[in-house]
Amino acid sequence: MRAMIQLQNISLQRGPKFLLDSADLTIYPGQKVGLIGGNGTGKSTLFQMLLGKLASDTGTLDIPKQWRVAHMAQEVGHTTRSALDYVLDGDSELRRLESEIAAAGSDGEKLAHLYGDMENIHAYSAPARAQQLLNGLGFNPGDDARPVTDFSGGWRIRLNLAQALMCPSDLLLLDEPTNHLDLDATLWLEEWLKRYAGTLIIISHDRDFLDNIVDRIVNIEKQKLDLYSGNYSAFERQRAEKLAQQQASYEKQQERIAHVENYIRRFRAQATKARQAQSRIKELERMEKISAAHVDSPFTFTFKCSEKMSVPLVHISRADIGYKISDSETRKILEKVELAIRAETRIGLLGPNGAGKSSLVKTLAGSLPLLAGDRTNGEHFKLGYFAQHQLEALDINASAALHIQRLSPTAREQEIRDFLGSFDFHGDRAFEPITHFSGGEKARLALAIIAWEKPNVLLLDEPTNHLDLEMRQALTMALQDFEGAVIIVSHDRHLLRNTVNEFLLVADGKVSEFDGDLEDYYKWLLQQRQAQAAVEEKYTPENENKVDKKAQRQQSAAQRQQLKPLTNKLKNLESQMEKLQTKLADIETQLGDSSIYDDKNKANLQQLLLDQAKLQQQLEETEESWLAVSEELEAASN
Repeated sequence: MRAMIQLQNISLQRGPKFLLDSADLTIYPGQKVGLIGGNGTGKSTLFQMLLGKLASDTGTLDIPKQWRVAHMAQEVGHTTRSALDYVLDGDSELRRLESEIAAAGSDGEKLAHLYGDMENIHAYSAPARAQQLLNGLGFNPGDDARPVTDFSGGWRIRLNLAQALMCPSDLLLLDEPTNHLDLDATLWLEEWLKRYAGTLIIISHDRDFLDNIVDRIVNIEKQKLDLYSGNYSAFERQRAEKLAQQQASYEKQQERIAHVENYIRRFRAQATKARQAQSRIKELERMEKISAAHVDSPFTFTFKCSEKMSVPLVHISRADIGYKISDSETRKILEKVELAIRAETRIGLLGPNGAGKSSLVKTLAGSLPLLAGDRTNGEHFKLGYFAQHQLEALDINASAALHIQRLSPTAREQEIRDFLGSFDFHGDRAFEPITHFSGGEKARLALAIIAWEKPNVLLLDEPTNHLDLEMRQALTMALQDFEGAVIIVSHDRHLLRNTVNEFLLVADGKVSEFDGDLEDYYKWLLQQRQAQAAVEEKYTPENENKVDKKAQRQQSAAQRQQLKPLTNKLKNLESQMEKLQTKLADIETQLGDSSIYDDKNKANLQQLLLDQAKLQQQLEETEESWLAVSEELEAASN
């Protein structure tokens, strides 16, 4: 029997809901498969089955026993191991052999055998390969020596991805690998996966990413696993054709049903026709009902623009952008920035990781003051700003409807219901606390809040993270119809290609117009990497065949000692933020109690609201300090 992944008659139930019902699927070695389907259809659950962590209710799942399986963990690691060691842990065979060598002592014969095995798995090039993965995924020089706990949650997910890629595997399972990547890292990962020789199954909502990698699409729909040949664009064409045929068959069947039902009504009571009528009833019972083709998106929202405009909406002139470290010290990231935002502005921001895109976005959002230069907001400037941290700022004890009601206390309930329904928050869902909302639902709510306020400038920093394909398409269409200005940072090339008409390049301390499209930007990136590689090769002695490990360790130790004041300051700020967040959470819990709004508790309510505002301001100031110290630490590390 040929080695393959085979699912036969698989049924999987979670609570009262069937995720899969008598589903079948066969995947052959070397195929690259995109696994798609709406949120909650069971994509991640299917991965758990493939990993052997979950059993199906019925049916059989066969994976060749000799296959090595690698997957990208979604949990955030808290180990103090260095980033490089954490990535190397992905190669379990390497770690096993290292452990056996350490335990072999002076057994020469055993050691010779083990060292031979190390040679066979190319163990001596493993650190260099791990370093390449870290570089490709956007880590800075020196990051390899930092403990995993030093990195934020998004960067730890990148480390999980690097660890999965480090594992020699026959089957690679990746669940939303680009969610925490910028465009540069996404393009690098795309090229890496194209070269991967094993079988790949990838869950992704990035259509360009899927188009460039996969040769099969598996769509989870109506509890079945529908396999399509080709990439995502091919899947869309095939499915449209299938739905058109299904619609035609449905209409034809409906005509037959109407004809049969009419016959039954006419002749059921006539003795001479009773037998024929019964025959028609049996025909209806046996007839397998064809569903009507339903391709309508659950999302119908728009971004309505503020009626009043200014020309320009925002103007930044001769601006130096960066962070104030102390009263006498600043760190400049971008200089002499010139930017005018008008109603017709549609900009995509490009640039390498760490070049200053986030700083520019924060400046445009008004949360980062200029170090020098001028900023002028138009009289009618009204910003709609989306960033990932705003998902964390949502009140988890409040409903989606309450978030809107707080913005517009006089709005009618039905108006709010209709509005939230356009973001697929229907019925009671709109009035449930968002505590158990998924990341995608929180992102939808954050976008809904922006849409409700009718801005004339949309500033969107990675808006598609956690959004499924349907919502991404709806967002793209809504942005196309928006009559105000749009500025976007995104790794979703389909969104960029269809919503902006110019690119700005943030690189080398400058913000300049990029003369080209996304393909040209990829070529520019390759040239930058080649130039960097040439510089590194130039300064590497030709006769240096192996790294002086002792000197490297001493250098790393000296660097860590030099950076210790900054790292301690960073830890203190993190501790302060944690305490402030705990206090805020306590206040929000009290505000979530309906009795606090009784007349007798009016004074207590006012005090809680004052405390909440004070703590939020303190948290924002502490976060800005943390960001400034982080930037300083990053610069010092380089």
